[in-house]
Amino acid sequence: MIVPAGYEFLVGPISFSGPYCQRNILFQLDGTIIAPTNANAWGKGLLQWLEFTKLVGLTIKGKGTIDGRGSVWWTHSILDDPIDNEDLLVSLLNITITQSPPVSSSMESKMPSTKPTALRFYGSFNVTVTGITIQNSPQCHLKFDSCNGVLVYSLSVSSPGDSPNTDGIHLQNSQNVLIHTTDLSCGDDCISIQTGCTNVFVHDVNCGPGHGISIGSLGKDGTTACVSNITVRNVNMHNTMTGVRIKTWQGGSGSVKGVLFSNIQVSDVQFPIMIDQYYCDHSSCTNHTSAVAVSNIAYENIKGTYTVKPVHVSCSDSMPCMDVRLTDIELNPAPKGYHMYDPFCWNAFGELYAPTVPQIGCLQQGTPSSSWDPTETGCPA
Repeated sequence: MIVPAGYEFLVGPISFSGPYCQRNILFQLDGTIIAPTNANAWGKGLLQWLEFTKLVGLTIKGKGTIDGRGSVWWTHSILDDPIDNEDLLVSLLNITITQSPPVSSSMESKMPSTKPTALRFYGSFNVTVTGITIQNSPQCHLKFDSCNGVLVYSLSVSSPGDSPNTDGIHLQNSQNVLIHTTDLSCGDDCISIQTGCTNVFVHDVNCGPGHGISIGSLGKDGTTACVSNITVRNVNMHNTMTGVRIKTWQGGSGSVKGVLFSNIQVSDVQFPIMIDQYYCDHSSCTNHTSAVAVSNIAYENIKGTYTVKPVHVSCSDSMPCMDVRLTDIELNPAPKGYHMYDPFCWNAFGELYAPTVPQIGCLQQGTPSSSWDPTETGCPA
């Protein structure tokens, strides 16, 4: 299938569905595909705009653009959508965040409340996306759900930093994923790694604006979440809310383990290093004793400048974070006169393997006296 250069195509919601399709289909995208801004095209609301399901060996490549024209959705949704927990945290710290409102539109009141992902892959094997630009999605830009064997490189994602819930790349229930040499600018997580993901490798990525690279949120509404073997290295982050983050809800179960964040350069990032086991996207959430277990997490060679707090590791009272390792951390306050805060840890155990800047004295050494059993989390060993 060819979308030729020099042309712009208005395409409504569509699904290319297998499984009875030829393998190794090439979708050559050199022109521009634009989404409808007429509410009638979306009915009562859809979860995706362009969807590929149950395919094997599909490649989308080219120099073209997928433009979700999301501004007609954003103004209406900013009052209704859940907000990222760390925005609340900054507010609690009496930090004022100034945001310009998203672009308004006469169509905003007519758009459905359910906003679509621009490009979604479901239940597919050996998928490649390369070369293209995805911009201004109503919600998430690129999503892989229940896929095995994903390759994304030389991709560009572009949306304003204040566009709500516009994740760059969203992974869920997907394994064996490689993302590299990619530029991600959006209004939410540059990369979001959700439950069911394992063997994910991210490297040589530029992130910002946005909310950083996050594992989670996990364990919402008491669900079980399993994430393992995640590597994120050689990443530049500029003007993001968090840097590299793990976020889980109270009341969940499961585990996050085997995570490496390495060679992360941050510039004007509010919270460069974060583990938050009290994640909440409302003004308040109910306290629970159960939690997603977090263990074997390594942060190494994280350097640059922060604007609020360099390290925030807040772990569950009943499920302490274990084996958190910090090596070669050098984070200095951005010279802009913000009110800075010291590193914070709660119920976090691990090791410091080299002197850190600033000094991180809150990480408890060794293991907790009443540690949990990693074999009883409900996740594969």
